[in-house]
Amino acid sequence: MAIIELLLICKNYLQVNKKWIPYLIILALAIVLFFVRRNKQDDTTKPKTNTGRKDPGAAINRNRGFDRRVSFIEYTEHAKCRMQCRKISQAEVEQIMKEGKINYAKSNVNDRPCPVYALEGITRDNQRVRIVFAQCDFKTKVVTSIDLNTEWECHCPGDDGSSNSQKNRN
Repeated sequence: MAIIELLLICKNYLQVNKKWIPYLIILALAIVLFFVRRNKQDDTTKPKTNTGRKDPGAAINRNRGFDRRVSFIEYTEHAKCRMQCRKISQAEVEQIMKEGKINYAKSNVNDRPCPVYALEGITRDNQRVRIVFAQCDFKTKVVTSIDLNTEWECHCPGDDGSSNSQKNRN
């Protein structure tokens, strides 16, 4: 309403030709639209808070690359067994999740419903490891852990009854 009043004031003071009034209204609406869109963009760039929400990731799109937040992490039974066998701790898995380099040759980022990311790095105790993560909508599953320097004989669920060494998993 303030814009219309402004236009009427302009008309009275400037004695604007009546042909120009529709153009002035369009210009005023364009200015308003510009400021509304600008404020809306500012809202989307602010970090989202989860006040009152049960799901911490509900407002965050996890379908754009690997999400390195450990708050979504979940360990499969196979991963727990491999970690124990290969002496890789949860802290080391989280370290690789945060700092590791994605090996795209060993990853399947187009896998559905959960893209698979193989992250590699060196742990605090100098183990060169590859941790395989499946990033689903509301959790990131640790699928397996591999020591890239040492072959460990592990007997874990899903090994098809054979000794599935690190060599066979590469």
